[in-house]
Amino acid sequence: MSASARAVLLVLVLLCVTAGRPAAAASLFELNFGLSGPRYEAVVPLCDHPGVLGKISARFAAKESEYWHSALQIVGFERLRQTAFRPWAADAIPRRFCSGQVLVSDGVRRAVHYAIIEDTGYLGVSWGVQWCVVGLDRNWAYHPACRMARP
Repeated sequence: MSASARAVLLVLVLLCVTAGRPAAAASLFELNFGLSGPRYEAVVPLCDHPGVLGKISARFAAKESEYWHSALQIVGFERLRQTAFRPWAADAIPRRFCSGQVLVSDGVRRAVHYAIIEDTGYLGVSWGVQWCVVGLDRNWAYHPACRMARP
């Protein structure tokens, strides 16, 4: 038997032996020590922040236009208030829950519920917003009556 054939045979034997071993926990060197996890600062804008309201308005108009072929837009926000801040465990992603009313371009005032969430913006760099306008949650993402958008 040639040296190269023996080398191939040895590799195949080692592969068979190691492939048949059960999975084990990570060794000390395989652990990600030094990585302590996310460090949330709980810095999210207030409910009436212009950036937050602008995001909600723009995304509402885009959703209505693209998915529902509607020209509805949010014309104004009223009675905005914070309903909860970090309502869950201390280690959960910080969220500020807000509620209020919106005036929609069809002339109807509707309730709006939204959450401003830390590190959920573009590429996790900034805050993000999840929102729901009661009566216009046509795909029932936060059904019933936007209850799933509240704390």
